[in-house]
Amino acid sequence: MKKLLTLLVAAIMAVACCFGLVGCGGGNEEAEGVDIPPVESAEAKQFDDVQIKSDFKIGVICLHDTSSTYDKNFIDSVRAAAAALGLSDSQVVIATDIPEGADCTTKANELANSGCKAIFADSFGHEDFMIASAQANSGVQYYHATGYKAASAGLDNYHNAFASIYEGRYLAGVAAGMKLKEMNANGEIKSYNKDDNGNVKIGYVGAFTYAEVVSGLTSWYLGVKSQFSKVVMEVQFTGSWYDEVGERTAANTLISHGCALISQHADSMGAPSACEIAGIPNVSYNGSTINECPDTFIISSKIDWTYYFKWIIASVGHVDGVEVDAIPTDFAGSLKNGMVALTSLNPDVMAAGTRAKILELRQQIMDGNLKVFDCSKFTVGGVALTTEDSHVVTENGVTYYAESVGQSAPSFAYVIDGITFLNTEY
Repeated sequence: MKKLLTLLVAAIMAVACCFGLVGCGGGNEEAEGVDIPPVESAEAKQFDDVQIKSDFKIGVICLHDTSSTYDKNFIDSVRAAAAALGLSDSQVVIATDIPEGADCTTKANELANSGCKAIFADSFGHEDFMIASAQANSGVQYYHATGYKAASAGLDNYHNAFASIYEGRYLAGVAAGMKLKEMNANGEIKSYNKDDNGNVKIGYVGAFTYAEVVSGLTSWYLGVKSQFSKVVMEVQFTGSWYDEVGERTAANTLISHGCALISQHADSMGAPSACEIAGIPNVSYNGSTINECPDTFIISSKIDWTYYFKWIIASVGHVDGVEVDAIPTDFAGSLKNGMVALTSLNPDVMAAGTRAKILELRQQIMDGNLKVFDCSKFTVGGVALTTEDSHVVTENGVTYYAESVGQSAPSFAYVIDGITFLNTEY
């Protein structure tokens, strides 16, 4: 009872503080974890010495504020990029709680009129409203995360960006699969954690049935399955990127179904807190929850947007006489330039050998020797994907779905065998 009360208090504090990445009361320090070192590359450092005009300003439009792990990740990244390039606080204008509607166009126009020469928006539903502002302000460069309309918009000042986060999610899935394997070996998997065919059940809390979410949950599942093959997954969607109550309810539904481990593509502490209370191992997204969930957090994948923000600032704000490559219409970051990242592992929850395995497979992905959506590793309705799908290619004897090629946003939307959507209305 004492432990339950302690966990309840911890969960309540996490909800009240609304910090997805840090604990209540004290800066940005995390409980000590097992580090996954970032990839060091010249590509990631190429903008650090670019001199920026003193009157340059960048505007950032966020769907929520720092109570959302997703939005906090963008805010942290633009501030890190600005600091690295010597910008003052007044040169970075951050607008939070901007809904996916006409308010986005209004705010973007306000930022342009206030002198911002680069404007960035972080949510999928902002796209049409960013395009409207870009059409009205040809002298300002616009950048949008997770969208897909830049190529068809025909505007020189509008860009889409994302990253190959499916690779990071795959690696986080590897950590989860190793944990399941350890749990199974230790007798921690019970009969109610299995389906009628003896497969261990895991769960996933998703926001929407968009390709962005489906690509992520599929890559995570394939990572799990690479280490623990006898596994199936249930997915509960919430219909919102950020819904504390809905995400907690979704996680509790999955827990009640016997899911032995849960991950998410949702932005609040709802699911991790539910897992901490129930003692269910959890893989979060966009940042570590080790402080709030010390007994269940394993690892998290995230997109580190610092590189892209540095590029925006350097590309638009550099002083005269400096040359910086223009940002393409569609851009997808990678493990190599540090935009796809993993948090530290929780040493109290992770399985032995997890760090070494992640580093081994990360290198294989970067070398091109491991394809996350290798079509020999999954089926759809009992059939493997073929090159009849234009996204599927064959290289060096491997047939795979080439995600984030041709457009920055994910496109993988198949429901593969082994994954069940409990609801599809979103």
